[in-house]
Amino acid sequence: MASLLKRDTFAVLRSHHPQAAEVSHLQSRRQLHVEPGAREKALLAKDPALERFKSYRKGASRIRRIGDYLTIAVVAGCCYEIYVRAVTREEARKAASGSA
Repeated sequence: MASLLKRDTFAVLRSHHPQAAEVSHLQSRRQLHVEPGAREKALLAKDPALERFKSYRKGASRIRRIGDYLTIAVVAGCCYEIYVRAVTREEARKAASGSA
């Protein structure tokens, strides 16, 4: 039943925009490759003035790894804090029910 409703819904949407449906079927998802022009090639060329700002892979991967470790440490700390609060709350609940 649900599949029939989906088919009807899509059929209604296609009937409202027949030109868009035809165009989307004719065009592929990948566009044709166009060679870059002279301006694009000049922009993509290496610039010696920017060489000192180059990001080195080893340094960037090291920083990324440190960030991953820090994220794991923070998440572990949060989980531990939640666990400690749950245990102390349970102990307080047991103590309150035991004394009453």
